[in-house]
Amino acid sequence: QVQLLESGGGSVQAGGSLRLSCVASGYLTDHLCLAWFRQAPGKEREAVAHMYPDDNTNYADSVKGRFTISKDNDKNTLYLEMTSLKPEDTAMYYCAARYSSIGYYCGPDYYYWGQGTQVTVSS
Repeated sequence: QVQLLESGGGSVQAGGSLRLSCVASGYLTDHLCLAWFRQAPGKEREAVAHMYPDDNTNYADSVKGRFTISKDNDKNTLYLEMTSLKPEDTAMYYCAARYSSIGYYCGPDYYYWGQGTQVTVSS
């Protein structure tokens, strides 16, 4: 199992930046799929960024060029660097993980979740 703990959320004005952190613990292997999701009030949860076991990344179109996902293996920490923030980025942000299948395949479902960290962007 994997335990996840996010931090770094807060309130910023549009155009500002924040860096979210997610410390992972538990059974950490080279086969972990990692991701950031977000959910705004009244909206469905959406995937923001993925980091795959081979270190490839993938971003939602709405955040491409503004958000960067990265990790520090020595610190067992996943990051989400967010720049040029917009009011529509306001949401609860969650770190998530799952173990990959054969061939480092990461399916759509994530099974381990953090408690979330709130990001609020004002105009």
